[in-house]
Amino acid sequence: MKATLRYLAGIAGPSGFGSNSTAEQVTQDFSSLLPSNLTALITGATSGIGAETARVLAKRGVRVVIGARDLKKAREVREKIQKESPGAEVILLEIDLSSFASVQRFCSEFLALELPLNILINNAGMYSQNLEFSEDKIEMTFATNYLGHFLLTKMLVEKMIDTAKKSGIEGRIINVSSVIHSWVKRSTFCFNDMLCGKNYNGTRAYAQSKLATILHVKEVARQLKERNAKVTINAVHPGIVKTGIIRAHKGLITDSLFFIASKLLKSISQGASTTCYVALSGKTEGVSGKYFTDCNESNCSSLANEESEAKKLWNDTYALLHKRLRQATN
Repeated sequence: MKATLRYLAGIAGPSGFGSNSTAEQVTQDFSSLLPSNLTALITGATSGIGAETARVLAKRGVRVVIGARDLKKAREVREKIQKESPGAEVILLEIDLSSFASVQRFCSEFLALELPLNILINNAGMYSQNLEFSEDKIEMTFATNYLGHFLLTKMLVEKMIDTAKKSGIEGRIINVSSVIHSWVKRSTFCFNDMLCGKNYNGTRAYAQSKLATILHVKEVARQLKERNAKVTINAVHPGIVKTGIIRAHKGLITDSLFFIASKLLKSISQGASTTCYVALSGKTEGVSGKYFTDCNESNCSSLANEESEAKKLWNDTYALLHKRLRQATN
């Protein structure tokens, strides 16, 4: 109840920010303190929270690489960013996160640029009311929201570790999740069932993918700590935001609840604030494996906190990708 009242009132938490804070506000105070030549890679930055994150990071002097499925939309975003910030460097690369082959191509193209990589923001997400499959014959929501980002992170984490070692600047990975991860019951969180979309329900599939992104954070944080790598990884809940995902699926909530909830929705800039805060704030230095809401550390579900579940999911995912990618090369 206290958390709900704090959200509605926009009361600031320990970070000094709250639900009403915008992405520009949370980065303004320390923008002059940021290291020069930071590079951030953001997926799904052609609209909504991703586009706002790219705009604000570019405004703060960060080189931005946008991974986008639709390069036409990406060019429009770049044009808007550079109109506001003429000196901004924005690089566009094509990626379809539902396709393992596309993720591999993207990583090869990015690594060929020989740029540093300080920040990786796994932002892209989708929701589908109907059961769809990717070109790899995997349920589309799980493939896009979780598996694609898992592979992307796996292929770029060594570059991030190397960048951090050479520059002395901490690398940061941010997975954009959602509070609805807490809707998932243990009995419905089965890897093979999620791959094939068994007893498909759009809302449940979306929630499962968002739980998977937090478990991914937990396990990768453990691995990075074990290696003493100067790279952190955290999950963020942006809030319920007025974006295309909400417009695309009232299946998440009934029409009447949607009307009520719409009055409580965050603006896109408020929704991007937590991602930008975790990406750039000095207060999050050394913080890893955590879950943030409204620019403050928060509690995720008990299932999302289970180390054994996180390790099992990572192992299952790695085994799947190893098998599929090996088959693709034969």
